[in-house]
Amino acid sequence: MKIIDLKNLDESFFSKIEFENIDFTLQIIEDVRKNGNKAIKEYSKKFGDGDISCSKLSEEEINNAVKKVDEKIIETIKFAIKNVKEFALAQLSSIKEIETNINGNILGQRIIPIESAGCYIPGGNYPLPSSAIMTVVPAKTAGVKRVIAMSPKIQPVTIAAASLAGADEIYGIGGVQAIAAMAYGSETIQKVNKIVGPGNKFVTSAKKQVFGTCGIDFLAGPSEVLIIADESANPDFVAADILAQCEHDKDARAFLICFNHNFANQVDKKALEFLKNLQTKSIAEVSYSKSFAVVVNSLEEAIRLSNEKAPEHLELCIENAKNISNKFSNYGSMFIGNYSAEVFGDYVSGTNHTLPTNQVAKYSGGLSVFDFIKIQTYQIIQKNSLEQTAHNASILAQQEGLLAHKLASDIRIS
Repeated sequence: MKIIDLKNLDESFFSKIEFENIDFTLQIIEDVRKNGNKAIKEYSKKFGDGDISCSKLSEEEINNAVKKVDEKIIETIKFAIKNVKEFALAQLSSIKEIETNINGNILGQRIIPIESAGCYIPGGNYPLPSSAIMTVVPAKTAGVKRVIAMSPKIQPVTIAAASLAGADEIYGIGGVQAIAAMAYGSETIQKVNKIVGPGNKFVTSAKKQVFGTCGIDFLAGPSEVLIIADESANPDFVAADILAQCEHDKDARAFLICFNHNFANQVDKKALEFLKNLQTKSIAEVSYSKSFAVVVNSLEEAIRLSNEKAPEHLELCIENAKNISNKFSNYGSMFIGNYSAEVFGDYVSGTNHTLPTNQVAKYSGGLSVFDFIKIQTYQIIQKNSLEQTAHNASILAQQEGLLAHKLASDIRIS
């Protein structure tokens, strides 16, 4: 981990990953669109997933997978599902259908769930049942009728998590071909209205290319955490949280903002000590070597730097963390206080771990129940209030030169 003073910080700290349209992903998408299951199977075999079926897992296959998972893991999955669902329900209750009267006209909004959603669950380096929970649960809580889950080299624990979370269909398909299948459909797969979930740069590029054909949540890059820590923080906690982020993949990044070199050195020393015996060392040490510790002179500098960085995960390991938390405006999810480890949000606390990276947090929040509903407006223009409405609409239509617009307004009061 590089330890530097704020004055020596360069643009590499703020660098973003650009998700260009990777040529061969476009070729795969087009092939799947034209050739369906044949193309899905060919690319799955080519990229190491073996001979796959393009049919959804049967009830028997799902039940057999669940039986293979340790009962303690099943109970933990159910605990996580319960918490994520409770938070999603609380979110859903924060919005409501409305109807109001403005100038004698009735205006309103309805809350309508989308009809279908596709949840992509990565399975490259590790099986990720937590991603099944975080994508499927809010979709079903929102009322989506058809939720499908796709994951490469799908493991029994991922099947169990997707099923218990409420997925209506589960497929052992991954990569670009999975995104294309969800966007365009095939002989055995019905296309969806929206695709959500994390993935590598090829999956992300594919999501970018199918956007418009269907909706997506956002373009997420490698995982990241930014930790702001003062002398009240525990260096061991901070070091462990940094490595928890670094082990995701070699492109993951951890950032520490602290107030003196002594604390940064303590964290670095402890992280290197932990790394020696870490089973995921081969991945974590690469990411750790490219991560930063930035020493600043004040909390104001730390806040400014954090808001500019807009990290996926933001940990506040500082005194009176809750009292100053409202000064932070750009982050995917915030973890307040020394005991609020980011790992809890990854798994079981209840907030969603599918979060914006790459500074997307400057304009978007993380995946939630709101991603699976539409706010649809309506209006009833009353005859007794028509004149004022039509008169003003006609003036603007005349100004814009759209005379058929003016006609459609004027004809109603002529």
